[in-house]
Amino acid sequence: MNTLKRTIVICLFTGYWMIPFAGFGQKTLDQKVDSVLKLMTLEEKVGQMNQYNGDWAATGPITPDGDKQDQIRKGLVGSMLNVTGVEHTTELQKIAMESRLKIPLLFGQDIIHGYRTIFPIPLGEAASWDMKAIEQSARIAATEASAAGVQWTFAPMVDIARDPRWGRVMEGAGEDPYLGSQIARARVLGFQGKGLGHTDAVMACAKHFAGYGAAIGGRDYNTVDMSLLTLWNVYLPPFKAAEEAGAATFMNSFNTLNGIPATGNSYLQRDILKGKWKFQGFVVSDWNSIGEMIPHGFARDHADAALKAISAGNDMDMESRSYIQNLPKLVREGKVSVNLVNEAVRRILKKKFELGLFDDPYKFSNAQREKSQWDNSANLMVEKSMAEKSVVLLKNEGQLLPLNREKLKGKTIALIGPLVRSIRQNLGFWSYSWPDDSLRVISTWKGIAQKVGDDIHLAYAKGCSITDTSKAGFEEAVETARKADIVIMEVGEAADMSGEAKSRSNIHLPGVQEDLIKAIYATGKPVIVLINAGRPLIFNWTSAHVPAILYTWWLGTEAGGAVADVLFGDYNPSGKLPITFPRAEGQIPIYYDHFNTGRPPKNANDLNYVSSYIDLPNSPAYPFGYGLSYTTFSYSDITLNSPILRPGGTLEASVEVTNTGKYPGKETVQLYTRQMVGSVVRPVEELKGFKQVYLTPGESRKVTFALTVNDLRFYNAHLNEVYEPGDFKIFIGTSSAQVKQADFKLEK
Repeated sequence: MNTLKRTIVICLFTGYWMIPFAGFGQKTLDQKVDSVLKLMTLEEKVGQMNQYNGDWAATGPITPDGDKQDQIRKGLVGSMLNVTGVEHTTELQKIAMESRLKIPLLFGQDIIHGYRTIFPIPLGEAASWDMKAIEQSARIAATEASAAGVQWTFAPMVDIARDPRWGRVMEGAGEDPYLGSQIARARVLGFQGKGLGHTDAVMACAKHFAGYGAAIGGRDYNTVDMSLLTLWNVYLPPFKAAEEAGAATFMNSFNTLNGIPATGNSYLQRDILKGKWKFQGFVVSDWNSIGEMIPHGFARDHADAALKAISAGNDMDMESRSYIQNLPKLVREGKVSVNLVNEAVRRILKKKFELGLFDDPYKFSNAQREKSQWDNSANLMVEKSMAEKSVVLLKNEGQLLPLNREKLKGKTIALIGPLVRSIRQNLGFWSYSWPDDSLRVISTWKGIAQKVGDDIHLAYAKGCSITDTSKAGFEEAVETARKADIVIMEVGEAADMSGEAKSRSNIHLPGVQEDLIKAIYATGKPVIVLINAGRPLIFNWTSAHVPAILYTWWLGTEAGGAVADVLFGDYNPSGKLPITFPRAEGQIPIYYDHFNTGRPPKNANDLNYVSSYIDLPNSPAYPFGYGLSYTTFSYSDITLNSPILRPGGTLEASVEVTNTGKYPGKETVQLYTRQMVGSVVRPVEELKGFKQVYLTPGESRKVTFALTVNDLRFYNAHLNEVYEPGDFKIFIGTSSAQVKQADFKLEK
């Protein structure tokens, strides 16, 4: 075939002259992929498996090398990350269109909790227990990011996390596999919208596969060592939910799992993901995780790392250059089968076809669409609502909250603490920083000022910085509090104290902030404390003494407005904790669905040769599922439609929930079960369902849950998913620690 004729065939197959090729439209997707694959050289195939950073910003160390643009022209790059905006993506896509085969680039980005509109951190969103709201949050993030040329987000992170010392706990959904699975599904559906190919949809990426959240000591990137029972029953379910929801891609993790790096772990990637689960998308490494198998001691060098990664099922290499520099030679030497390369490239090309990039490589780079999503007012309204739903009321003695604007007219509120006027901090980790953030992001000071107008006087004192050891500002803060009628304090972590590579051995309130709270409390003024953080913190003195505490995480662009709405009762807080709060680091890991021991304590003070601490109760500071409201709710006893559940049948469990307080409010009714005896030990409680009900004062509503045997399945010692007949307890209540209970029997 002469050069001209070959060029015409290539263009017809790839569609870049916009001339329909006779019969091409009749081909199946797999046939289209194979048509392109047959035209590719080995180097071009490996190029599709190669992802580079754009060098504008990075999720890891910047590693500039050579002329990346020239490599794109040669077809040696399949994807770029950290390249956003129509101008940049169009520029690089044009270079890709200069390559021999004109295969379009994929542009990936860490769109973790928003792009231009920043939503609450994922752990904060998880506290909403509102799947529709979480899906809508991801939907807006995808719409904004795709308008800026992004086609692929490295989210959701679905790692189960039971150690709040681990910094990336802020990026996930907490400790529970059921709640985590529901949130994984919601976020995948939100990111991918009506399906790949729509210009407002981005490919989701379930990460980090697998076990990353169980790093020993809560130290990021550290070793993970767990039983396969724990892996299958606790850590894999959210990944399975993401796969079932249609997640286009998976990302493996930095850690070793039982001695084998996840990136080179064929049990995870080939046996489970691509084998048992029949995953049809592709797997991307985490940043340089292929190369990091060398210091792990699993690979001799980058060539050995490339061989082990592709053999294990890793399709795309993010930033390690192990594939692009070594795979062609490994194939030619017969050390790697070309079939492994072809399989990986097929998976990648298939996604590019599904996105519609072969029809129009610039479909995600539209300046008009980008402009329409810039500071979209509707998106900001949704963000504020999501922020309100994420706030958790931990304490409210004497109904100090909500604040009454009428009663406070002419009076003074003192706003004290290092985070009251913070702007960038409200966006949390894994968020974009824009030059105009100081104008766009609503601080707590600004939110409250807008709420009260001129009717209420506001006074301010910083008191201390977040990590201060100095108390020089205490005197001014105390004097400000004494002149006020009520005090609102805002304390917590800095945004960059939680996130990737942000593990902390000490998770108490940083610096002298709790000492500042003590000093202000000593004035005798009513004190409300807001705690901003990306993880559960320890604040035992504050918890014991301060009458009102709101956990406000990092709430995003509209943070201050949302906080003001909650403080003044325009929104009644409804958040529930998605993760257990410890009393001390010595309790970690601590989670609600633990196993009983042979010597369980009878109560919190039982020390008589039982599994307990002699210096601390076993119970947490705040349990999983906990969260108060400005109103109160009562629960009736549980009613079952039958005391027996049989295969093919349905057990209906009902309670009547009544709003017994003064305010309308939303309650998250939680259902847990316990299998009393099993072939392997089963948890003392397992979340199996939840429903949210909105009730006005005095209103009651019957809430009914339906259970089948499928809800009671688990992985046994042989890793078979089974249900086992026997005695069960069912619990329904307002948290994992405050429930009504009933008994039922599961029969064969």
